Amino acid sequence: MSDIKSPHSNKAGFETDGSSPVLSSSASADKDDSYQVYDQARGLEVTPEEAKKVLRKIDMRLIPLLIVIYMLQYLDKNSLNFASVYGLEEETNLEGQDYSWLGSIFYFGYLVAQYPAGYALQKLPTGKVLATTTIIWGALLMTTPACTNFAGIAANRFILGFFEAVVNPGFVLMMSMWYTRREQPLRLESYYCTNGIATMFGGLIGYAIGHITTGLPRWMYVFLIFGAISVTVGIAALILLPDLPSTAKFLTERERAIAVDRVAENRQGVKNHHFKWDQVGQAARDPKTWLLFVMAVGAQVPNSALTSFTSIIVGSFGFDTLGTQYLQIPGGAVQFLALLIGGAIATKYADRFHSRSACMIIANSICIIGAGLLVGLPDSNKWGRLVALWLCYFQGLGFSMSLTIVSSNIAGYTKKQVTGALLFTGYCVGNIIGPQTFKKSEEPGYHSAYVAMLVGYTIKLVSITILYVYMYLENKRRDREALNESDDDASGIENGMLDQTELENKHFRYVL
Repeated sequence: MSDIKSPHSNKAGFETDGSSPVLSSSASADKDDSYQVYDQARGLEVTPEEAKKVLRKIDMRLIPLLIVIYMLQYLDKNSLNFASVYGLEEETNLEGQDYSWLGSIFYFGYLVAQYPAGYALQKLPTGKVLATTTIIWGALLMTTPACTNFAGIAANRFILGFFEAVVNPGFVLMMSMWYTRREQPLRLESYYCTNGIATMFGGLIGYAIGHITTGLPRWMYVFLIFGAISVTVGIAALILLPDLPSTAKFLTERERAIAVDRVAENRQGVKNHHFKWDQVGQAARDPKTWLLFVMAVGAQVPNSALTSFTSIIVGSFGFDTLGTQYLQIPGGAVQFLALLIGGAIATKYADRFHSRSACMIIANSICIIGAGLLVGLPDSNKWGRLVALWLCYFQGLGFSMSLTIVSSNIAGYTKKQVTGALLFTGYCVGNIIGPQTFKKSEEPGYHSAYVAMLVGYTIKLVSITILYVYMYLENKRRDREALNESDDDASGIENGMLDQTELENKHFRYVL
């Protein structure tokens, strides 16, 4: 933050008129939705203590809500995994590849929703969209026990996927709207690591449900419990989750100005609700977009092994029914620790080496080792195969770090949400393909599935490496050009608040 007061600042460092600052209705489509607050805050004088106080208030309001919602969406979409060992297939009359298709059908709904979800997140209040969809998908999950055949549960899974599709891109946008690029990795990993907590928590709930001997069939309790919790949390989020730093009621007027001024330094703006077709075209021509797409496909082909099929895989190693539940807990712990430690490293050492790219490459290399062991170890080595499966839980770190590329390295709001939508389209494609590699005819060995995991992780590693080299060379090229012209930091920030993309804003540098 600058220590120089702007010409229109008062003694507090910010001009006030007794009302909350709002964007003029006559503002240009190029101006950020928070541009008026940013303009009033130019040269805002802020002490380090005051900046830390605002960051703490933002963290206290946002992060707990993001953590709980993200954990619930992971539990909800993977509820099939926990219900699968308690008679789900038999009581819903599933045959052959039906169960595999249920894993894929969820992501067909997710895929169809990507662009409507992105458009809704751009046009409507972000917090309200996320909270409302949480309530809807929780209610949908509670209706799953009413499905008695493949057609019914398939329709239920498709609609569930449609509404859960808002969460991932919405949370990526929230990171860029509320946090500086340096702050984003740890915050993103703090909610993304709940995938590991959900795996452990879900395993414990699955284990507890296994001891229910009266009432409804045990598989139904999984959906009823997870769905009810999601509805409750969604209602709380509708009240508490803010939409923009410039309109957040939990911040004072001065604190809103500080919050906007902090994020403006990203050179990406905060949010612009005007949809711009020229930015769509630029996203389509940008090699980063397609590298992210291919990376997402490769990352998610193995994902079904760690979500919908975990109980079945652990059971195939020779462990009993209850063992298939509690032996998922160490895998969740690996995922949780890898994500949290990776986020801390990427944040603390951001200025010393290219920490984000290093985390992605190392995590994915560990996954390749795990998948290779699943392919190569004999069936009799059940503990070795189990440890190999646990190693694959490092995959979450590599994929989640790639999301920070969208939140930190893509500018222009329309381009950001289109790039994110395409990345999650690849996410859906990979998750649609993955379950089909688990062939009923190969059980319990599932050799094709383990080979597909190894291929997916290899494709992901190659894509990550090419993307890193591309951004590194582009930064070097821009640095050389800046030697011959004035590299005005203020101009770069202003360009970001005018919704310029990272390709248009020559003062922009990629975070590696």
